[in-house]
Amino acid sequence: MPHDHPDAHEHSHGHGHNHAHADHLHSHMDPADDAVAIQVLATQFIDGFVQAADKSSYLRLAGVPFEKPGTTGAKALKLVDVELKTEWQVGTASPSFGSRELSYLPFPGAMVSERTNMSLIYVSMDEKTALDVRDFLAAKKTELDQ
Repeated sequence: MPHDHPDAHEHSHGHGHNHAHADHLHSHMDPADDAVAIQVLATQFIDGFVQAADKSSYLRLAGVPFEKPGTTGAKALKLVDVELKTEWQVGTASPSFGSRELSYLPFPGAMVSERTNMSLIYVSMDEKTALDVRDFLAAKKTELDQ
């Protein structure tokens, strides 16, 4: 049964555990599970953005920065566009064993799947960069986990 007790010795923990200490309270997730969780968050984030009557307010409430440092740090990049890109996966291709040819498997209609990705487009006079919403959400999740 879990219990709290004061002790002066250290506990050694491996990954894949849950534990509580005053400065360390969280669960460790397998990286593959973490990627799935981020993808679910991204899907919900995109759906919310599409449905939002006031898109700028939605982004502000989500903590999306409207300005961020450029790569040189000299000029701030400004958020100017939100790009949504829908793709339909109609098949798969992978390396063939012992050959330079791809093994191609087209999907039957029921297996065709839709993916929508979102990028936040930032610009300055000197550069343009796209921030994938999954990267934004992963960074936010890391902030919250700490």
